[in-house]
Amino acid sequence: MRSLSLPTTDGRIEIYNVIGLPLAPPAPGASRSFNRVAYAAAHVVADPFADNDPWLDQSIDWERTISFRHYLWNLGLGVAEAMDTAQRGMGLNPSGAQELIRHSLDAARNRPGALIACGAGTDHLTVDANLEVDDVIRAYEEQIEFVESLGGRIILMGSRALVAVARSPEDYLRVSDRILRQTKQPVILHWLGEMFDPALAGYWGSVDHMAAMNTCVDLINSHAEKVDGVKVSLFSAEREIAMRRRLAPGVRMYTGDDFNYQELIAGDEHGHSDALLGIFDAIAPLAAAALARLGAGDEEGFRAILAPTVPLSRHIFKAPTRFYKTGIVFLAYLNGFQDHFVMLGGQQGARSLVHLAELFRLADAAGALRDPDTATLRMKQVLAVGGVA
Repeated sequence: MRSLSLPTTDGRIEIYNVIGLPLAPPAPGASRSFNRVAYAAAHVVADPFADNDPWLDQSIDWERTISFRHYLWNLGLGVAEAMDTAQRGMGLNPSGAQELIRHSLDAARNRPGALIACGAGTDHLTVDANLEVDDVIRAYEEQIEFVESLGGRIILMGSRALVAVARSPEDYLRVSDRILRQTKQPVILHWLGEMFDPALAGYWGSVDHMAAMNTCVDLINSHAEKVDGVKVSLFSAEREIAMRRRLAPGVRMYTGDDFNYQELIAGDEHGHSDALLGIFDAIAPLAAAALARLGAGDEEGFRAILAPTVPLSRHIFKAPTRFYKTGIVFLAYLNGFQDHFVMLGGQQGARSLVHLAELFRLADAAGALRDPDTATLRMKQVLAVGGVA
């Protein structure tokens, strides 16, 4: 029996016996017929051997980073590239994001049917008193031109700069209208809530999410031919469903709700959500297996696989939610996708040892540890560094 000593929230150390029942991997080349579009927002693998200043510099292990994207494609999932899961704006700077996009689009070209969409934003702008709405428009245009010049599809990310300069919902409409009229392919809009990025509070011109939704829906439905879908990350199933039912026919709702994704993807008699989720990076084989069950008409099987992952996801994405990347990368380390627990910007230190211990328990219960022996050994090594013998 595998066992290890784990710290608890009340300051004790307890013996934990590992369940160790991962989901069996799919057979090579197995057919994956999904009836949902599913993107995993993918993380990057830092280079732990770079001689740099980890809080200030970025050094990426490109081989491991791109290998992980091939792993996602092999499972039938799409890749949402250069998003916040890749530590964009939190360790990954704008030039690094462009290099990441270039590498990933190059990798996708050699894979017929590989699904990929890339984030375009305004994170290269300096926000100061001289910034104007037209500067935001030009910044979006620059990043969109870069992605489209490489043949990439756009995920139109939220803009901290736009929040800083916008004075009304009309400013958001003006910017978005200008951009959508220019894009070569339909885009995915990204409404990232303030729980993920406090600097985006009040997006669409209101801190009231329902009022903001009105502005967003009006924009989408007036440009429905240029919008593939909208990704909503507000941690509210009720609001997402309400918005989903108001979208023009053919416009997808991509759930970004890492708390309620199971019920939102399953849907109801009025419709369903597709997926663009950070948690799908961490539970990729479980997500793929569940989606295959749903595609085969087995909703009960879909729910049986995904239900145990929800407590894990809610733990990883607990407040302060912006530190969820630490849990995503920690699980990648436990599962052998990288040989270290080092992150851009030193973000491996953003969650406590107690938090990581609970993550281990929940991942084990969900069947998300693909090699329990390796995961247990690596957990013990992290515990030893943290002072747990």
